[in-house]
Amino acid sequence: MKKKSWASSLYILLVIIYLLIPLAATAIYSMFQKWTGKLPEGFTLTNYIELLTERDFMLSLGRTIVICIVPIALTVLLVLLALFVVTIYFPRLEKYVQLLCMVPYMIQGVILSVSIISLYAASPTVLGNRLVMLVGAYCIIILPHIYQGIRNSMHAVNMPMLLEAAEMLGASKLYGFFRVIVPNIISGITVSSLLAVGIIFGDYVLVRNIAGTGFKNVQVYLFLTMKSSSTKASAVFVIIMITTFLITLLVLYLQGRDTKKRLNRK
Repeated sequence: MKKKSWASSLYILLVIIYLLIPLAATAIYSMFQKWTGKLPEGFTLTNYIELLTERDFMLSLGRTIVICIVPIALTVLLVLLALFVVTIYFPRLEKYVQLLCMVPYMIQGVILSVSIISLYAASPTVLGNRLVMLVGAYCIIILPHIYQGIRNSMHAVNMPMLLEAAEMLGASKLYGFFRVIVPNIISGITVSSLLAVGIIFGDYVLVRNIAGTGFKNVQVYLFLTMKSSSTKASAVFVIIMITTFLITLLVLYLQGRDTKKRLNRK
């Protein structure tokens, strides 16, 4: 048993090292002036100093974070409400809702962006705003991931039974859903939301086609930087990875703290 456990740990360690090799190589390359031979030459942190003090880059990073929060919050709320209605009132429709939520898997970014622009670009309403179109496009792209994570979590906690128990204590279905069900599936919501963050942070096609140069996120900034300096572009990539890692740590920390508070109350 110990041998099997040791072998499993070694295998996981080797997989982690293998996956981190590209990131480590990129980080090393970003801290040198050039790497044309076997070893890099000219150690420098100029790229990071320039990026962290450059207003254009910090604004692009801030835009990306904001454009992550809005569609993820909207999608999570809509999926929660949809699954609440379907599970409680129309359980036979669940398979159709699942089918509709899986459709975005088959839609390519280019097709989606062109379709949205063709349909809403000439609209005099708020839907004609490029940022509104971009938020809507991100909601569509991340929908399957958010839906699947929340749906699996709901099935794991036996939602109908918990709601019945809440109703017996005098709570309404909607109140019981948000006060009992949602706290119990917060881990599923967190995981699916973090997956959505990775998808939005890595997007270039949608933001470039829909928002154009008027809304420069980190991926657009990275693309423009690649034309002038490959080492600086590597530094941009490393900062993007560190930012997503810090967001993940922050979300997991807040989730863990909330879980501890609820356990202490019990």
